[in-house]
Amino acid sequence: MRQIYNPYMPTFEYVPDGEPHVFGDRIYLYGSHDRFGGVEFCLNDYICYSAPVTDLTDWRYEGVIYRKDQDPRNQDIPGDTPPNKPGFMMDMGGEDSLNPPGIHAMWAPDVAQGPDGRFYLYYCLDYLNRIGVAVCHTPAGKYEFLGFVRHEDGVPLGDREGDLLQFDPGIFVDEDGEIYLYSGNAPMRPEHRGEGQGSQVMTLRQDMLTLKTDPKPLMPNIHESSGTGYEGHEFFEASSIRKINGKYYFVYSSVQSHELCYAVSDKPDEGYQFGGTLVDIGDVFLNGRTAEEAVNCLGNTHGGIECCEGQWYVFYHRQTNRTQYSRQGCAEKIYFDQTGHIAQAEVTSCGLNRGPLAGRGTYPAAICCHLTREGKAVFSHPKGMKLDYPYLTQDRKDAEPTPELLAEEEKLPIQYIRNIVNGTRIGYKYFNFQGMKALNLNCRGKAKGKFTVKTETDTCGEIPVDIDTPEWRELQAPVQIPGGVHTLYLEYSGEGAPDMVSFTFWV
Repeated sequence: MRQIYNPYMPTFEYVPDGEPHVFGDRIYLYGSHDRFGGVEFCLNDYICYSAPVTDLTDWRYEGVIYRKDQDPRNQDIPGDTPPNKPGFMMDMGGEDSLNPPGIHAMWAPDVAQGPDGRFYLYYCLDYLNRIGVAVCHTPAGKYEFLGFVRHEDGVPLGDREGDLLQFDPGIFVDEDGEIYLYSGNAPMRPEHRGEGQGSQVMTLRQDMLTLKTDPKPLMPNIHESSGTGYEGHEFFEASSIRKINGKYYFVYSSVQSHELCYAVSDKPDEGYQFGGTLVDIGDVFLNGRTAEEAVNCLGNTHGGIECCEGQWYVFYHRQTNRTQYSRQGCAEKIYFDQTGHIAQAEVTSCGLNRGPLAGRGTYPAAICCHLTREGKAVFSHPKGMKLDYPYLTQDRKDAEPTPELLAEEEKLPIQYIRNIVNGTRIGYKYFNFQGMKALNLNCRGKAKGKFTVKTETDTCGEIPVDIDTPEWRELQAPVQIPGGVHTLYLEYSGEGAPDMVSFTFWV
């Protein structure tokens, strides 16, 4: 039986801000597109992955659906280096080179099917203050630029005096045919005043471009939240809307940035009450965990929720490569209680899998859901992490899964855990063990020490480390893990800092 884990796309894909939508018998994942080693967010063109609603282990690459240079504001712009930042790209794990033409990045998009049956993609070009719209006859075909969301008089939204900053648009078509557009971001800290910022909602006419009603405020920001129930989890960005059992669920990224929250209302455009945290990339808030106790390096996250075959999922992204510019899509099951409340999901390695992963065979090291040093994690940035913490990275430059590349598997980039320093803890949730004799770790580097193998309750063995090689090398030792569903922890102690690319269970 096929298995899938987090991240659910190939580990050389960096698609954050995932918006999942079911159209027909498939679920489609729309998101931004980071470039591995990039110096800013979302430098690549929009791509799409999809899977049958009956089998979320079977994701298919749909290709590029919309290029950033298709937007008329993004054409004939020469490339340039980041201003006043010599060597900046090398610091971020990339290469010193010119950025390509079409320099404006396409940030978090959303897609909806319009009344004419076509599919409409809404997006913003980084800080340019308009919402672009592209259209296609199929969910994952080649989208074509249509126009900009506009006022009744034809003036693009964002150009008129008094218009707020347009940001991370979310589109929702209600059962009665009313079309709602959500947009905006807000200050993260009280000292940020946020002029021209704010959460807003508006309706569109049947052309999917023209405002039917003017934007109005929706979610409270950090200056307006006292006494609202949102304190500490106020709206920051990333509007996403779903209707579930007659209620409207508004998903957003909070001022914490590393969590997705939700709010609930009886109406799509007002009256939202704070619901709670859906997921946090460091499991912060889960069972009282603080940010200082985060199980992964922190940074922003953004996503949405969708239902397949009666099961709801939250899609979000994690940080890699000691930056915020190489983010990967992950997903977890979520559950509603009888009142409509959603419990916070735990970050796991198994994610969309039908259940725990099989405790046998070989797995990529990069599917870890816990990566800390001495119980601590920090913000994902090279100046904060330095080489004091382990991190996820890959061995080659950014790549797309073209047929030519896929035909030569040895040329595919490989993601691995780098810089496993003394005190590193690597965790995987969950495996279903049914008898195990040994564990292999595929490592390289210069190091002398040991990996202690643990579950959530037991110490199960030790794997000695004594290597000095740039090539991957198998390290093996007898390990006894009790039968049943368990977390796997690998704790390194010793000198040096090995890398790890995979591990194998022997039964």
